[in-house]
Amino acid sequence: MSNPPRVTQLLAAVREGEEGSFDRLFEVVYEDLKLRAHYQLSASSPTLNTTGLLHEAYLKLAGAETPDWSDGQHFFRVAARAMRQIVIDRARRHLSQKRGGGRAAVDLDAVQVGADAVADRMVALDQALSRLSEQDPRLAEVVELRFFGGLSVDETAKTLGISARTVKRDWRLARAFLQGHLG
Repeated sequence: MSNPPRVTQLLAAVREGEEGSFDRLFEVVYEDLKLRAHYQLSASSPTLNTTGLLHEAYLKLAGAETPDWSDGQHFFRVAARAMRQIVIDRARRHLSQKRGGGRAAVDLDAVQVGADAVADRMVALDQALSRLSEQDPRLAEVVELRFFGGLSVDETAKTLGISARTVKRDWRLARAFLQGHLG
């Protein structure tokens, strides 16, 4: 994360309701979020581009009633969750349209079939991740931060306040759980 002290100051200004503080915060974290969004999209969503995901995340985060983000790590955790929700919602809409969604049937080409497969996998991943969260919330959060947030092992460890070794172990356990549920 670039310039953590500045992010923390801006988060405090956002909490206090200072005019324009969220926009200034977003300017400071934009490049970090863009890298994380690009990483996330490269693995999950051919129907959404990095800028689109970032703008949707901005709107989702800006619409929070009273944000209580305590520091940069907390903000990035919330941003990762917002990006996950956006990607999953997009995948669900895509699948809904695929099944009719009130539109006339159209022949599918290879690109559309590929997008359908990715959307199916993303919805299945979200469901499996929700089941994992019920059993072990920290494992689910590790997946959310690493996969949806694009955080490295060290960044995830710092964000969660655990060791990198624990993150690696949790990552292995979570992947095994998810693979078992996804087939």
